[in-house]
Amino acid sequence: MSRLVVVSNRVADPRKTAAGGLAVALGEVLNNSGGLWFGWSGKLVDRPAGSPQPVRMHHAGQVTLATMDLTRVDYDAFYVGYSNGVLWPVFHYRLDLADFDAGYIEGYRRVNQLFARQLLPLLRPDDILWVQDYHLIPLAAELRALGCQQRIGYFLHIPLPPPLILAAIPGHDWLVKGLCAYDLVGFQSGADLEHFTDTIRSEAHAQDLGEGRWRVFNRTLQAGAFPIGIDVQEFNALTQGIEAVDMYERMRREYSRRKLLVGVDRLDYSKGLPQRMRAFRELLAKYPDTRNSATLIQIASPSREDVSAYTDILHELESLCGSINGNYGELEWMPVRYMHRTVARSRLPGLYRASRVALVTPLRDGMNLVAKEFIASQDPEDPGVLVLSRFAGAAEQLKEALLVNPYDTEATAAAIHVALQMPVEERRERHVAMLATIRRTDVHWWCDSFLHLLGQTEAHESGTPWLRL
Repeated sequence: MSRLVVVSNRVADPRKTAAGGLAVALGEVLNNSGGLWFGWSGKLVDRPAGSPQPVRMHHAGQVTLATMDLTRVDYDAFYVGYSNGVLWPVFHYRLDLADFDAGYIEGYRRVNQLFARQLLPLLRPDDILWVQDYHLIPLAAELRALGCQQRIGYFLHIPLPPPLILAAIPGHDWLVKGLCAYDLVGFQSGADLEHFTDTIRSEAHAQDLGEGRWRVFNRTLQAGAFPIGIDVQEFNALTQGIEAVDMYERMRREYSRRKLLVGVDRLDYSKGLPQRMRAFRELLAKYPDTRNSATLIQIASPSREDVSAYTDILHELESLCGSINGNYGELEWMPVRYMHRTVARSRLPGLYRASRVALVTPLRDGMNLVAKEFIASQDPEDPGVLVLSRFAGAAEQLKEALLVNPYDTEATAAAIHVALQMPVEERRERHVAMLATIRRTDVHWWCDSFLHLLGQTEAHESGTPWLRL
C-alpha cells in the first residue's frame, strides 16, 4: 500500500479535539497508510528570507507530522501578501481588493520552492502526494523541477474564477501551468471545474481526452469536481454532547416566544454579511408580522483584522446591526444579536438545532460547510429551513434549500419570510432530501473518491522535463 503524504499551509494534529472535520478525515486516511503530513509549523523565526529551516518530526498515532518554521519576511510575502492579498480576493471575484502591485509574487514562489526542497528528501518512491489549497499552487511544478516522479494530486478549497477574472492576475499563466503539473486537480463544484477547463483550453490549447482527462504541456492531467462534505456521524455526536444540548435548551428557553434565525461566518468580505443585514432589515420593514418575533443571531468570528478591507466591513456590519436594533428594537426584543467572536464548535450544533432558519448567503464561496452542519444538526420531526446563496458551492448539491441571490435584497427578504412561514410537512421533505445528500457525499466520500482516482492516474512521465516556473 502506497503511503499518503498530505501537504498544506498549516499542519493539524488530527487527534486533538480542536481539530475540524477535515483534519480528522485526513488523519484517518493518513493513519491507515502510516502517512506523512507536511507544512508550516505556525511559528515565525528571525532569519533571512528563503533560508532553509529544519524540519521537525513527531508522531500522532501512525501519522508523522513534519513541520518547518517560516521567516517573518517570507510569511508576510507568501501568506499575507500573495495568498491572501492577491489570490483570495481574485478567486472570490473581488478584483477591487487585490493588491497586484506589492511585489509579493517572489515571496510566494520562494516559499513554494522552500517547501519542495524540504519535502523532497522525506519522500519514498511509491508515495502519493495530496497538496491542499491556494497557498501551494506551484508546489508540484517545484517538485517536478527537482526530479519528483510520484503521483501528486491537488485540491482547491476556494472557488476558481472564470478565465477573464483569473487573467487579471499579472503573470497568471504561470499559475495555470502550475496547476497542470499535478496528476489530478480537484475542485469544489462543477462550475469551478468548468472554469478550469475553459482556461486550459483557451490559454494552453489543452486536448480533451474524455472522462476528465486532458493533454496539456506535453503531459496528461485528470480534473474533476469533488464537493467536500462533513463527517455527519461526528457532527451528530457533537449535537448530542453536553455543551450542544445545554446551548439548545438555553436558546429554547430564552427565545420561547421568538423565531430564531442564525448566521455563522468568519468576518470576511466574501460572506455577504452587510447584504444579509440589509435583507433582514428589509424583512422587518416589509413584513410587520416578523417584528417582535424574528431574532437573528449573527456570529462573525474574527479574521485577518490587520487588513483594511476587514476593518471596513467590521465597521459597516456594526453600524448596520446598531441601526436595525435602534429602528426596530423594543425594550423586550432586539432584532439582531451580533457577536464578533468565535463560538466553540461543540456548542454550535445546539444553536443550529434551536434555529428555525439558517442564513448562509455568501457572495462567493467554495463550498460552505455551515450549510451542511445546519442540516445535520436538525430535529428530523421539526427541522429548520436553509436559506442558501446560489453563489455558494453547496448550492449545486443542496437544491432543496431556498436558493437566493444575496445581491437582491428584496428577493432575499421574501425568501426569509417564506422560510419562517414554511409548514412542517414541507420542511421535513426538504430536510430528508438534503440530509440524504450530505450523508452520501460526506467528508469520507470526498477523501476516498479523490484518492481512488489519484491512485488510478498515470504516474508523471519520466521523460517529460519540467522547468521551474
